[in-house]
Parts: sequence; structure tokens; C-alpha cells
Amino acid sequence: MQIKVTVVPVGPLQMNSIILSAEGPDGPEAILIDPGSEPERLLQLIEESGCRLTALLATHGHFDHVEGAAEIQKVHNLPLRCHVADQPIIEIMQQAQNSYGLPVTEFPEFKTDLVDGGSISFAGMEISVTHVPGHSPGQLMFRIPDYAIVGDCLFAGSIGRTDLPGGDFATLEKSIREQIYVLDDDTIVVSGHGPDTTVGRERSSNPFVRD
Repeated sequence: MQIKVTVVPVGPLQMNSIILSAEGPDGPEAILIDPGSEPERLLQLIEESGCRLTALLATHGHFDHVEGAAEIQKVHNLPLRCHVADQPIIEIMQQAQNSYGLPVTEFPEFKTDLVDGGSISFAGMEISVTHVPGHSPGQLMFRIPDYAIVGDCLFAGSIGRTDLPGGDFATLEKSIREQIYVLDDDTIVVSGHGPDTTVGRERSSNPFVRD
């Protein structure tokens, strides 16, 4: 079954919100990963797709990845699902927005039920969940055929920051080498900011973590 991957850069930090859509046994479904800024735009795209939104997921808890969740929840009664290790980061979302001089948004309802090795049911298939800490303690990777959605773990030609609370370079490097670089070379890497890349390209040329 084909999953459509729509990447939508939003907000001043151009964070990539990601809409997965597919035809399921009960009709067209969608999942929204990292509901950041511009929730009205994201809601419109989901409505235009004709899909029923079945889940809100967070690759990690930094404010730019979760700040639109509360507005999405006013239309779709879904908790923001994340890893428990990032609960403290989500809880200080509004303070973080203040520190960057950005508008403070409403606090979302969230559920810390995503675990390493788990899965998320979607359109009659399963999305795999892998814990890839280092940028944040609860950073997750979501895997679907041909794609790895990695949040701020790995970028095209770069890696996630490790100078934020809970970040650690050695942990991030381990996550990249042991969880991402073991995937097929042609796996498309969808990052939290910037363009897509591939596992093979980053393994051979990423200046921060490469063979």
C-alpha cells in the first residue's frame, strides 16, 4: 500500500511538519507528525486531502515541533503522542517560546505512550518507532517503507544540536550510527528542518558523522 509523504515547512524556524496519508480499509487516513506553527494551514491541508486524521505524533518535544498541537486538537480530538523522556521539554514549551521572543501558544494535551520498538497502526499497516536520543532525550524515528522520519537527529549535511538541555553528542552519534546508518542506502531521510536526504549520502559525506 502506498503512503504519501507531504513535508510542510512552517513557522519562523521552517520546521518540517509531515503529513502521512494512505487509503486504509476504512477509507483515507492521515497522520500528522510534528504539528508546529501554522496549525490553520496544516488543518486546511488535511481537510483538502479528504483524509480522516487518526494520530498526532511528535518526533521530540522542542516547542517548534509541538506548538500547534493544541489548535489541531480543537478540531481533532487526539492527544499528541511522544516519548516519556521528552515530557519535561514539552512542559516548558511556553517558557522556551518566551525565551526566543516568539508568541506563546496554548499548551497541548499529550500522551507519553511511544516506546522504542513499538509501532503505530495506520491505514491497515504499522509505522515502526525507534528511540534515537542525543538531540533530545526522547527523540524518535518513525519508519515507513522507503522513508525514515528522523526529526532533528540528522539533517542533509548536518546533525541536530546537542547543546540544548538533555542533548549529548556521543549519544546522538551512537543513535545515528546504530539506528539510521544501518538502513538501506536509498532510504529517504526526512528531517525536522531542511531538505530530504538519503542514508547513503549522509553515511558517506556527512561532516559530523560518517564512515
